[in-house]
Amino acid sequence: MVAVLAGGEGRRMGGVKALRPFRGRPLVAHALELARRWSDEVVVAVRSPDQVAGAVDAPLVLDHDGIEGPLAGLAAALAYAQASGAERLLTLPVDMPDAPLVLRERLEAALTPAHEVALPEVAGDLQPICGLWRTRVLQGVPAYVSGGRRSLRGFAGVCGVAIAAFGEADAAAFANANTLEDLERLTQPRGP
Repeated sequence: MVAVLAGGEGRRMGGVKALRPFRGRPLVAHALELARRWSDEVVVAVRSPDQVAGAVDAPLVLDHDGIEGPLAGLAAALAYAQASGAERLLTLPVDMPDAPLVLRERLEAALTPAHEVALPEVAGDLQPICGLWRTRVLQGVPAYVSGGRRSLRGFAGVCGVAIAAFGEADAAAFANANTLEDLERLTQPRGP
């Protein structure tokens, strides 16, 4: 199962990030297309259905109440996946339209029985929002949050993280759009 995490407010972008036009379609449409290359089972995690305003033809899960940031979307998506019988969940941010198609394959190869999550590290920079999580890590969320923590990177570290290394040549594929300038930069053709 794949979850598109789309619950961010997009303040630096002027709001409603998931619906921002990108290459002729909303960002969320690109994320869904990519997610469906990895699985027929795809959900979108949002704080409110208004964030995608009917632009999604996949089940919506509402971010876990009482948790801030992307961890809220992860918790909601893990609960949905677990209830559906899935043992693993791949997460993808709504604002990374060019994520590499080999992402799932590389994360699966990195995930060993000794780890609960696999994350990509791109030229030394960890990308915690693109993770392959065992759904059983959901049981650890309450204790993690009760300590005042909300970082995906920190939660992955508590769970036991495996790293899938990507090189500098892959960095452009992991670029995300946090501002309108970032979004504009992503529309430009990539160099060789």
